[in-house]
Amino acid sequence: MEYREYWQIISEKGEELNTLISSYWNDYSGFDTWQFWVVLFLLISPLLLLYFKVDRTRIFEVLFFGYTVHILWTYTDIALERYRLFVHTYFISPAFPNAINMTASVIPVFFLLLYQYCTNRNKNFFLYAILLSAILAFPTAAFEIYILEMAELKKGFQLFHIFLIDIAIAYTAYLFTKLLLRWRR
Repeated sequence: MEYREYWQIISEKGEELNTLISSYWNDYSGFDTWQFWVVLFLLISPLLLLYFKVDRTRIFEVLFFGYTVHILWTYTDIALERYRLFVHTYFISPAFPNAINMTASVIPVFFLLLYQYCTNRNKNFFLYAILLSAILAFPTAAFEIYILEMAELKKGFQLFHIFLIDIAIAYTAYLFTKLLLRWRR
């Protein structure tokens, strides 16, 4: 198959997939479902918490850390979705990545508040990040997957993998933030 033939087929299948996802969203994940409201709550409530709890004297540093967690988790989630390893079956809109409520709000806000807590109180971020990763991966993700049935693990992907990804992303965001602070000086 030639270059243009590939892209023609990819374009056609992409349109079919977009139509199918939109139809699914209208039937199972739209405004008239309880799952939509849970997803919306998970998107908005951590951001409200952040508004009241963020250390405004270090706002750019703390938000940079959270933004880095958001970007890294969003790209990771897109890859996990594309390869059908970790699939969020209910989402805010077919136009956004499926887990945007988790990758743009829940996970970054909790890690951001942890970073703020640890750096303000001179605590070991790496140790606390392991603890928070365990909480986010095991009871939280397990509840989302097995109780609410709003996500699925496939092809041998496990909660332990989510735990490892959380740790890797938190540590990477920490290192990027420290590099940014060093560069600023």
